Amino acid sequence: MEFSLEQVRELVTILNKTDITELTLESGDVRLSIRKSETRMVTAPQVPAAITAAPATTTAIENPPTSPVAPTPTIADSLPTKKLIEITSPMVGTFYRSPSPDDAPFVEIGDTVKKGSTVCIIEAMKLMNEIESESSGKIVEILVDNSQPVEYGQVLMRVEAT
Repeated sequence: MEFSLEQVRELVTILNKTDITELTLESGDVRLSIRKSETRMVTAPQVPAAITAAPATTTAIENPPTSPVAPTPTIADSLPTKKLIEITSPMVGTFYRSPSPDDAPFVEIGDTVKKGSTVCIIEAMKLMNEIESESSGKIVEILVDNSQPVEYGQVLMRVEAT
């Protein structure tokens, strides 16, 4: 039995709607494993009810300024904006930075890539799918660890376009 991409997407959607964190299906020599990424929730500390805010005070301005005040420029305003392009996973699978465990990674942070050059591999259902850069530029972020499961649409890397 083989699983179509649509069936895998449907399983991921169903899995995301439940508390189940991992699902494995086996049929003959085909095995499909789907795991949810670990998410951490951070909660703000509770403020005791006895603490109350001081009443707000208002002051009247007799002669308001007639012209709007221009915002003060910041250092960030003077820096050139960089166009970052995200390389996303086109499928659910396992992320690999190199063609085999003994080989060097396809790319490192700071490497320059050309449009169409392979930047990683996503293994899905025992098939190795090469993921290519959609633009030329410099790798500025690699957001996934080697051998980590990835979701459809998950950002893998960011490229500063040249």
